[in-house]
Amino acid sequence: MFELEVKCTFDAAHRVEGYPGKCDRLHGHTWTVAAKVQGRELDELGLLVDFKLLNQALKDVAATLDHQCLNDLQAFAGKNPTAENIAQYVYRSMAAHEIFRQNSARSVRLAEVLVWESAHSAVRYFEEA
Repeated sequence: MFELEVKCTFDAAHRVEGYPGKCDRLHGHTWTVAAKVQGRELDELGLLVDFKLLNQALKDVAATLDHQCLNDLQAFAGKNPTAENIAQYVYRSMAAHEIFRQNSARSVRLAEVLVWESAHSAVRYFEEA
């Protein structure tokens, strides 16, 4: 089994409505996001997935969140843009990317997404295969 991981960052503001403390106020983070891909078979070049394509896919998803007030985005309508909900959003957006459709015959799949809202606090989201 091979695993590849790529990371990027984005800057965004949010507030956790109803939180009993400072996080109920609007504040921002430099979020770090990582996506991990798994698969058993390499292509004819010896690659599971081209890092360039995987990095671009993650950056495309992060760009939808970058320099936004996350509470204002349709993706978080009716729910707080917590690190948990952001991780689920990134995972589902990444999983729908053409990389996984193009490589489905080789069973390449998105294994998990990690989202750090600080250097010491992260969420891991995955869906069972």
